[in-house]
Amino acid sequence: MSNSADSPGTGTTGSAPVGRYRFRPVRVLTVGVFALAGLIFFTSFDTAKGTNIRTDTSLLKLSDLIQERSRKNGELDESNAALRDDVETLAEADDGSTKAEDEKLARLEEEAGTQAVKGEAITVTLNDAPPNATAKLPGYPEPQPDYLVIHQQDLQAVVNALWEGGAQGIKVMDQRLISTSAVRCVGNTLILQGRVYSPPYKIQAVGDPEKLQQALADSQAIQNYMVYVNVYGLGWKVTEDGTVTLPGYSGTVDLHYAKPVEQPE
Repeated sequence: MSNSADSPGTGTTGSAPVGRYRFRPVRVLTVGVFALAGLIFFTSFDTAKGTNIRTDTSLLKLSDLIQERSRKNGELDESNAALRDDVETLAEADDGSTKAEDEKLARLEEEAGTQAVKGEAITVTLNDAPPNATAKLPGYPEPQPDYLVIHQQDLQAVVNALWEGGAQGIKVMDQRLISTSAVRCVGNTLILQGRVYSPPYKIQAVGDPEKLQQALADSQAIQNYMVYVNVYGLGWKVTEDGTVTLPGYSGTVDLHYAKPVEQPE
């Protein structure tokens, strides 16, 4: 004989059937998904602060940030040049210096590259080869990617040859070179005095055009570069510009260098 009190769902104690509140993992998982989605939406809203986070500066590509910084550096250079002109104008009014001192200062400024220089000039233009370039002459291998782009040593070779040929002043792209200028490349991108440039690269020098071009022809590094010009199509062009005026260097002349960290005693 069975006891009715022990039968599932038929007891007289008023308890609910056992299966009615059975634990269901699916319901818990659904609640968790909705809670996570809500958290994501809230975080996105809090981050955006009412703006479009897709266009936030922190999410721009690194190349975009570099170009923006390069543009700002250019604007600062122009502002610095204008301020320097104002200072020099005020100083020339009455600085107490003698004529001999003024002439000595002018010579030093000219040698330092901070003053404009005028004379006959040539321009050398270097450019990357076409992306579909192949070997034009027999006996040469098909090009590797780095055969087809301008490298730092190519730009340095041109600049060094022009100095060797007696250049009175050199301008790379739109900037005058001085003794502390460093021509550096990252990949095929030129970084010069805080600004970024892409090919084609233009290098202009004031001096005797015949001597400058002869110095280019005599350079061993440029002779090697000309092999790639003839075989793979790297860009090379030399033009005579007539009489031009190169602007003076307008950037800062302060030297920046690393300092050792002072160790606590």
